[in-house]
Amino acid sequence: MARIKYWLLLSRIPFLSVMILPYILGALLASRISGNFNFFIFLLGLCGAALVQLAAHYSGEAYDISEDRLSITLEKNFFSGGSQVLVENHIPAKNVKILTGVVIFLALAIGLILQFYFKTGKWTLFLGVSGIVSGLFYSKPPLRWVSRGLGEFFIAYAFGWLAVNAGFYIQTSRFNILAALVSFSIACAVVNIILINEYPDYPADKQATKQNVLVRIGKEKGAVLYALLVAGSGATFFLALANGLPLISAVFYSPVLILAIVLAYQMLKGAYKDRKKLEKMCAMTILVNLGVSLSCILGLLTGKIG
Repeated sequence: MARIKYWLLLSRIPFLSVMILPYILGALLASRISGNFNFFIFLLGLCGAALVQLAAHYSGEAYDISEDRLSITLEKNFFSGGSQVLVENHIPAKNVKILTGVVIFLALAIGLILQFYFKTGKWTLFLGVSGIVSGLFYSKPPLRWVSRGLGEFFIAYAFGWLAVNAGFYIQTSRFNILAALVSFSIACAVVNIILINEYPDYPADKQATKQNVLVRIGKEKGAVLYALLVAGSGATFFLALANGLPLISAVFYSPVLILAIVLAYQMLKGAYKDRKKLEKMCAMTILVNLGVSLSCILGLLTGKIG
């Protein structure tokens, strides 16, 4: 039971919602716009999306051990330093690397089944592989996006644009402008999750010579970037409303937007300097990201496509 507990901690199951909700949104958009919805394709795609994120989780834990060890000693935060499962030697790193390979194999198998058996479209496998490359190599050498200043971009792609548009594409075999606009709003919000989580990790990342955005630009400019991403997320959400997203979605989105603006204001005022406030802001930023997806989902379930 103890070993199972550690594997669950390593998998960070609650954070799978960051991928799952946008994927559900994409599939729901496909159903509402085209009338196409295959439940088995939906379930297979959902499993594939979850596996891609799990590969990213496992890879990050396996290849960020030194940074995670530093982070927990330099600036303790619930959202810093990963799960600490590998740091505390509860599970051997080699076992995690093996499991990462198994997860990737299963994700690729699902992609092959979707494309060649269910004939979901010529871009299906490419979309899956691009998600694997984006998430797996966030921390893993030799690409290691986080050390090249590209990590946030690939996270925005994988957990924003890709999650929504893959959910839409495998149901319809085509792309859609409304799905793209919604995904941009989610992408901005998910980058803010990464960005604000880099604050408690900042001393460790800087000492370990990581080259993520916050290390490159510093905390004050990072706060400005956070606020700009809030503005970008809001702007693209309203563009989506103008391009057919049910107007009722704005009602559900209003409290999410207010929370996002409050968080942006707190960042600009330097609230990140207070560890307790920062920890709460990290949690609230995750809620904002999930709130964008939920606002669209609830809007599609209760309103009419414009």
